[in-house]
Amino acid sequence: MNRLTTPWRELDLARFPYDPRDQLRAWDAADEYLLRRLAGTDGEAAVELGGRIVVLGDRWGALSTALAEHRPTLVTDSWLARRATGDNLERNALDAGAVRVLTTQDPPPERIDALLVRVPKSLALLEDQLHRLAPALRPGTVVLGTGMAKEIHTSTLKLFERLVGPTRTSLAWRKARLISATPAPAATWTGANPWPLRWTLPADTGGPAGATVVNHAGVFCAERLDIGTRFFLRHLPRRDGPEHVVDLGCGNGVVGLAAALGNPQARLTFTDESFQALASAEATFRANAPAGARADFLAGDGPAGLAPGSADLVLNNPPFHSHQATTDATARRMFTGAREVLRPGGELWVVGNRHLGYHTLLRRVFGNCDLIAGDPKFVVLRCVRR
Repeated sequence: MNRLTTPWRELDLARFPYDPRDQLRAWDAADEYLLRRLAGTDGEAAVELGGRIVVLGDRWGALSTALAEHRPTLVTDSWLARRATGDNLERNALDAGAVRVLTTQDPPPERIDALLVRVPKSLALLEDQLHRLAPALRPGTVVLGTGMAKEIHTSTLKLFERLVGPTRTSLAWRKARLISATPAPAATWTGANPWPLRWTLPADTGGPAGATVVNHAGVFCAERLDIGTRFFLRHLPRRDGPEHVVDLGCGNGVVGLAAALGNPQARLTFTDESFQALASAEATFRANAPAGARADFLAGDGPAGLAPGSADLVLNNPPFHSHQATTDATARRMFTGAREVLRPGGELWVVGNRHLGYHTLLRRVFGNCDLIAGDPKFVVLRCVRR
């Protein structure tokens, strides 16, 4: 846990799930810069915050918690960010209902008087959300974006210019920058929202070849099958019978779909912390699943929402980044959670980059780990719940 000094108060903030060993903060200089700008402590006049305030993409709830007295609406793609925001409000003795939370898939607010954007890593997600939110902007709506300088590119500014209006950027402060945009009349908007994308799995994919994939903005590998998933699909286990299969960290749901096509009697659970990913997985499954196939779609931190001992097979392609940080924390939670939800004799199958050394971590969690397949870049590993 770390203390953020804002222009109004000091806040104790933490990421979710809270881990006292984790040295990663719940905010960075970009969040601080935006708060300074709003309060007028950066040399410019303070921003009047009235009416409906929308915070887009607040990563761990720092902005929403700091602005709680204004009762903002948080729009987020992240279940973890939603939980972190709630926990940080409670941690600082603030009203738990002070922040209204919408997912990126929910209908957007009809009116926005101030739009505060934490620029996401994915330009596609920013494009999709600006398309969705721009109709709610009015003349006089305050639109401010923030990000670290390395996250803000010419393409970012052009997107604000095209979908919001005239845009300028600030000088850097502690390697962070601000974006200011002035809403233009709706008639100046150009182009329809291109998201979600739809594409077809290539012929060499195996079981799901020819299936239609639906990718909402911000979901990994939006226009093609990534090479890690392609390798995984070639080495998935062949099983049958009424099993419960979990696609853990499902992304667009291709792996879970392959399991359903390979075993029509299986019941699938797709789980991810990204609401965009879950929407993609559900649309992909509905477009291709065999008649009578059963599936649930669960937002959460790994398989935490599933009953212990309820799964026969867990399939996992874990991420190794948390925003800009490279970390195995997410994979570690996924592996530990998978062990909890597997029945005795149940199996976890993992694909990962060879250099990440997941076999060591998996042996610590499961007490066993077998190499199923490998090439110079990827490995497929199997663990059994003893």
